Amino acid sequence: MSHPVRAARRRIQSEHVSVVDAIDACADAIADPWDTSRTTDGDAVADGLHRALEEGGILQVLPGVLADVVAATGYDLQADPVPGPPYVVVTSRGPVLRATIDPGRLVIRFDAFEIVRDADPGRKPAYRRLDGIQVSVSLE
Repeated sequence: MSHPVRAARRRIQSEHVSVVDAIDACADAIADPWDTSRTTDGDAVADGLHRALEEGGILQVLPGVLADVVAATGYDLQADPVPGPPYVVVTSRGPVLRATIDPGRLVIRFDAFEIVRDADPGRKPAYRRLDGIQVSVSLE
């Protein structure tokens, strides 16, 4: 693991636990009404999560999290991040934060859902709620 990745992960774990918990709560609210442990409607997952994050004020906080995490790596952002692409994107798995820094593209994933693919190529993939939020940080 590179130094920027380690520094970013440590900053999230030490300073942004409340944001991770809030993402977790929003994901729970999305999955709660499901009849089963999964759904095949990826758009409903992504759109519902985006809406829940926006209504909860979390979407507006994520650019600040990204800026703080980048600062912890010792690098600078090229511009002030905004709560939308390319800096903040809400996918069917969860929010993704992205920033270009000197050594490459820093990507922070807050995965709340996993994609379960069936062996039958004719069946749609399913989205299952993870137990908590899996935070991953990479430098691409």
